[in-house]
Formats: sequence, structure tokens, C-alpha cells
Amino acid sequence: MKRITLALILGLGATIAQGDEFDVLSHDIFRPTDVLAQRDEWGLVHQGPRVNATDFAPRYRWRWIYYLKAPEQLVLQPAYVGSMQAALRRLGYYCGPVDGVYTEEVADAIARLQKNCSMKVTGTLTDPVRRALHMP
Repeated sequence: MKRITLALILGLGATIAQGDEFDVLSHDIFRPTDVLAQRDEWGLVHQGPRVNATDFAPRYRWRWIYYLKAPEQLVLQPAYVGSMQAALRRLGYYCGPVDGVYTEEVADAIARLQKNCSMKVTGTLTDPVRRALHMP
């Protein structure tokens, strides 16, 4: 009887320990397909319920490709600029339309973000700005 009880306890403990491997959120079915969706430092997606026109713009298939691009290349891509506008709007720095066009309003919003985060204020997209917005 003691052996059966011990086996059940060990078996149940092993099952619970392996339960983290099969987390429902880790399956690819439930992962978001938008590679430009803002993620925090833990990888959680912060994506609003509203659909923007730039959500259907062409984008790279993998998120890591954006890390290899220079900021000068990224401001020319409507999908990236639209995602940046949505991130700036979520943080309260931008109130214009999310249209994927890098305008003076976007540059002003980036400058306000840089000032509030104690960065060098240039009003341009830099790597620290990309990290502050949790974007690739």
C-alpha cells in the first residue's frame, strides 16, 4: 500500500512538473501572426483591438529580420511606421492617424518620448527608441 501511494505521489508530481511544457499559450495556433506587434520584455503582445490600414501592408515573415535593418530603411516601410505610430499612440505621445507615413507629427512624438526617457533628443528613429517602444 505504501509503495502504491508513493508511486502515485511521484507520478503526479512528475505530471505536474511536465505540465509547463504543454502550456496552451505556447502552441503556435494561439500565437499572434503580426511580427510587428509590440511586445514587452517578457514577449507578451500588446496589440489593440482596433484594426489599422497598415495592418495589411506587406511585412517580413520573421521578427528578427527587422533587427538587422537600419532605422533609415525602416521609416520607409509603411507597416513598420504604422506599428510605430500605434505604439506611440498607446503610450500617449502621438494622436494622429495610423497611416504608415513618417510625418513631422511622428518625429515630434519621438522627440517627446526621447525627452521623457532621458535620451538624446533628435526626433528620429534610433535603437533606444525602438527598445522603448518594444519594437524590433
